[in-house]
Amino acid sequence: MSSVVPRALRHRLPNISCLASTRLPPARRFLCRSITAAAAPNTSRFSPPSSSSRSPGRPFAFACATAVMAPDAQPQQRRAASSSSSSSSSSSKPRLEPRPSSSVVLLSPTNEVLLLHRVKSSSTFASAHVFPGGNLDAFHDGEVPPVGDPARHRDGPAYRLGAVRECFEETGILLAKKDGALIELPPAQRDEMRKKVHANEVNFVEWVRSLGGEPDTTGLIPFTRWITPVNGPPKRFTTQMYVYMLPISRTKVPSEMFIPTADGGVEHTAAQFAPATAWLERARAGSVIVFPPQHFLLYMLSRFLTGGTASLEEGPLHFTAQRKKLRAFLRRVPTADTDAGRAHPTAAIAWADKVICPYHFRATTADGRVILGLDKPGPELAGKEEEEKNGRRGGDWERVMFVRFGAGGAREVEVRLREDVLRDVEEEGREQGEGGQRSRL
Repeated sequence: MSSVVPRALRHRLPNISCLASTRLPPARRFLCRSITAAAAPNTSRFSPPSSSSRSPGRPFAFACATAVMAPDAQPQQRRAASSSSSSSSSSSKPRLEPRPSSSVVLLSPTNEVLLLHRVKSSSTFASAHVFPGGNLDAFHDGEVPPVGDPARHRDGPAYRLGAVRECFEETGILLAKKDGALIELPPAQRDEMRKKVHANEVNFVEWVRSLGGEPDTTGLIPFTRWITPVNGPPKRFTTQMYVYMLPISRTKVPSEMFIPTADGGVEHTAAQFAPATAWLERARAGSVIVFPPQHFLLYMLSRFLTGGTASLEEGPLHFTAQRKKLRAFLRRVPTADTDAGRAHPTAAIAWADKVICPYHFRATTADGRVILGLDKPGPELAGKEEEEKNGRRGGDWERVMFVRFGAGGAREVEVRLREDVLRDVEEEGREQGEGGQRSRL
């Protein structure tokens, strides 16, 4: 008897253990298992001075993001080992609590997206392109919500300050306003204060206020939260993502205050604005490494930030129209586009409140890639008790991601509709079944 689920019922069964026909050969059988895989270790963005109590780290290169899920090369040995040690490991290895962090998707005056290129010598995420971001720091960002507080996994003041501060430290772009306009600093002062803020020699907010300004935390638009899967990584993060739109300019020459600079090769070798579509094309061509969370957000942005215009006069109106559509999308509820997607409970969760903890939707595909589900919020926010305390949380049921993990990082990353993937499963099952029937004749 086939175990293929009727299409009409699929959206009601997101956690089903097997959605494929048992007639498929093992090499191509869809397992659709919700397996959380090991993640790679995180790397500090800087080596902080010994006198500082600051906890370094660059989460959004993203222990949650990258390492989520390289496929298990030896599943049978792993199962055997786990069966003999599951009881002892569950009691001896407490679940690591995710550390609060922020990251910002920064849009240029022409709606290009900023990515930072990590150094080749980095022990993790070497040469990957990432968004600016890092861990929250109570010295600069104020009170960080403690473990068990629902605010720990929601947008809030500390997360917003952390995003603005990390953007300045990593790129030199100061998202702070005075008299309604962004503050412009001489390059020498900017570079000096980046180092001092990072070393905790000055408090970031106090320094900005000494300039007569305030960090522009209201300009941040929350756009998903990502939580590191449980199994494997030495560190976990709960990372709030934001979009920030730099003012649209009427000139083709960018203001120097909007030109990002790297950190001198300590952690990044370059900081560059480029269209979201261009980043995705480079990733497809293999010239840059972009891990799943960055790829997913770039993909979603590319639907609205579709490129520039040759006319200088039309430029501001063109880019303003793109931003208007993007803002409307980020506010829209339900968030899904398809009938099946809108029927799933996650469609009622706004993009600002979506929480994504990637998991194995399928172990491997015929071409060796894994498929990642994006609808689950992670163990901290799952279960009836957590829902009563935090409200219903979840990510994006409508889409899944294909990824090939290897020594060079994440490759051949692709976002697809879940319904399309399941339709392919059904069609493959039908073809294999017909082939089996003919061979028996």
